[in-house]
Amino acid sequence: MLDKICLILLIIGGLNWGAIGIFQFDIVAWIFGGQSGIVSRIIYTLVALSAIWCISLLFRDTEAADSHMSRSTN
Repeated sequence: MLDKICLILLIIGGLNWGAIGIFQFDIVAWIFGGQSGIVSRIIYTLVALSAIWCISLLFRDTEAADSHMSRSTN
């Protein structure tokens, strides 16, 4: 579940960076009151923490997790 939450936050962050790069428009800052707004800063921090968490996805043994999941669903 934590993996999915982190991936959703990274998608939000990626779309926001895309909007900044293409349109020079920060969607998060626009919605939550500027880049220095407390809610914006919390979202930026959560996206960064999600990115750090998702680094672990690169080093996980997905075959073992997949076989465990298939055994538990049978």
